[in-house]
Order: sequence, then C-alpha cells, then structure tokens
Amino acid sequence: MFRFLRSSIACLASVLCLAWCVPPAVSALPRAKTPPPRSEQAHPQETGFLNRRIELRGVTYRFQVYLPEEWRRDDHKQWPIILFLHGRGERGTEGMWQTQIGLPQAVRDHPDRWPFIIVMPQCPIPAYWTDPDMQALAMSTLDQETDEFHADPDRTYLVGLSLGGYGAWELARNNPNRWAAIVIAASGIFWSYAQERWQEVSTLPAEYAHAIGHTPVWLFHGADDPLVPPRESEIMFQAVKAAGGHIRFWLFQGYKHDCWTRAFAEPEVPRWMLAHRKPPNPLTNHPQSNQEPSASEAASTAQEVQPFAERLVIPFHPAAIKLAPAILDTFIGDYRDIHGRPGVSIYRQGEQLFEKNQQGEVAELAAESPEVFFYLNGSATTRLTFEHDPKGDVIALLLRDDRHEERWEKHPAPNAH
Repeated sequence: MFRFLRSSIACLASVLCLAWCVPPAVSALPRAKTPPPRSEQAHPQETGFLNRRIELRGVTYRFQVYLPEEWRRDDHKQWPIILFLHGRGERGTEGMWQTQIGLPQAVRDHPDRWPFIIVMPQCPIPAYWTDPDMQALAMSTLDQETDEFHADPDRTYLVGLSLGGYGAWELARNNPNRWAAIVIAASGIFWSYAQERWQEVSTLPAEYAHAIGHTPVWLFHGADDPLVPPRESEIMFQAVKAAGGHIRFWLFQGYKHDCWTRAFAEPEVPRWMLAHRKPPNPLTNHPQSNQEPSASEAASTAQEVQPFAERLVIPFHPAAIKLAPAILDTFIGDYRDIHGRPGVSIYRQGEQLFEKNQQGEVAELAAESPEVFFYLNGSATTRLTFEHDPKGDVIALLLRDDRHEERWEKHPAPNAH
C-alpha cells in the first residue's frame, strides 16, 4: 500500500510540473463575454407577451403586457397604449388567463393590425373590476407600463369585455380625460351581481354619458346574449347619443355572449382607435395666464367634439343571391392544392351548390356574389372565391377565413356535365 501511494504521489507531481512549465495557449481559448451594462441587464430588449408584476398595499399582482415586435427601448418613440380588462372567466392570480380570449387572441391572430402596447391586468377571484381596489390595480398597471415603455398619453385607449366591460364603464366615468377612445363588448352599467342598479335606469345612464362627454365609444353586443342582455348596450347608446356624444353600436345577429371574437376580428377596430387622440384642451395652452383660446383653437376643438351616433345590425351571413344552374355548373369539379393533392370537390344538386372535403363532410354553399360564396351553416367570416382565367373559365378556388387563405386549382370532375 505504501509503495502504491508513493507511486501515485510521484505521478501527480510530474503532471503538476508539466502543467507549470508549459505556457497556456491563450489565443486558442474562447474569451468570456463581457457582461452587458447593468442598465441592459435590468431592462433587456424583449417584445411579445411579457410577464409583469406590481405591488399595491402589500399585495403582489401578476399581469401581462404586450409589446409589438417593432418596439425598441432605446429609440424613445411614443407608442399608443391599450388598457384591456378581461371577463369573469379569466379571473385568477397566475397572471396569464386574461391573454386567452378577446383582444389578446386577436393580437395573436393578426399582430400586424395591432401596433399598440397592451396592458392586461388580472382580476383575482372573487373580486370584480368595479371594486375600488381593482380599479386602482388597473390604473396602476397602466401608469407603470406607460412610464416604462414610453407610451403616448394622448393615445391611451380603454377596452373591456363582459365583466371587464363593467369595469371599463367605471374607469371611463371616473377618469374621463384619460382616454382617446373606448371599446366595450358584451357589457353595460347594470352589473349582474348588483341587480338593484336597475332601479336607477332612468338616471344612471345619463350620468355616465355626461361624464364621458365626447370621448369616442364603440359598443359591440350579440343579439342573442343570454348573460348580459343587448338592452344594456342599447340603453348606453341612446344615453350617449342624447348627450351629444360620439358613439357607435354594432349588434351582431346570431351571436350570444361571445361576440368579442367577431368584434376584435374586425380590421376597422384598431384603425378606428388610432384615428382618435385625446382632444387638446385650449386652456392648457396658456398655463401661466388667463388668456382665452384663439378662434382657430376653439374651432379645432369644436370640430373634434362633433356629435356622432351610429347603430348597425350586422347579419351573421350576407343575403344570399340566386344563381342559374348553368352558372353553378361552371364551378363543378375537383380542386387540388399546389402539390396536386386532393382538397375539396364541388357539386350541384338541383339549384344548390355543395362542397365535400376529403373526410367526406358535406357543406352547403350560398352565393354572396357571382364569384364569392359562404358556408350557409358555417363561419361568419369564411369566404370561398372562384377564380377565372381571361376567357372566363373557372381555374381555382380560394378559401379565406380570418386567419389564413388556401388556394386549390380546379380539375374537372369525372361526372361533370
């Protein structure tokens, strides 16, 4: 044993001596990266949906903020910002459920349409957005993210759906000068958990309308909503209209409570929001004096607060037109993708056109125009467009829905006639 230990010690000494004598190959070793400055460590460049936290009165709340891909911390560009309040089913404390439906879902589907910073606080169970503490939470998250991500205070927007719509109406009334525009879906001011508010139906709507003033409002509601009756939006539309405000109201036929999917899929919504800024207050132009606004300033302000009221009933499907059997026959055939794989088959029975997919499922088609069809019992946003060559022959079928499009080339069916 002694002889073994002596041999091992000798070997170890030889290795150490060799390592000491041979100079290290410094140029062959990778160099450690210099750590970024402390400011960059604290604020790395990130975009998309980000986990956030805020502490109020000793309680820590988790929430989310969305930054567009083009957002940059170092360019100090001011971005429009949205405060989004979710519905009852997304309450919790994990800080993420509120990103699953409504506006966040629309952003995931079409980020190009939504060049906004979006703040998404989460209301815990069993609280409501109309609670004072939750109102404070919503505004505090908005203030925090506005400061950190250099948002534009003149382009600050308020969006709420269902339970979040109740909260949005409260924030609109209590902070009337904060918002450039407001969008509310499937909601109102008569809370389902406070039915006694209906006793004030003759006075309460006017109070909200007076507080909001001329801030543009767009309301959406499903005509068949069993949870929050469409009457809630009807009442507020009439109240804001009577007060000389600026309001739009779209009533979706065939939709129940979940009208927000259809509402936020409407490309006009973000464009409409961006078209509005907080109107200038002429009195703030002269903070050191009692000088009255000029005639041009007064005219500009008056132009921005013109009353506007629009109420539209949006059908689930457009009115179908009738096409002659000879025209329908031009669409008959098998349609294949760009790789030649089967897609769908189009055939006619009587005066009706049908589609059959590779799983054997059959759907009836109805014509919106001589070239554009929709599924009679299907999605409200899906359209099938038949393409023609210069001679007028049908050569392809283009399917578009709210998220994508797919093109199939026509191959005459064996039994075409």
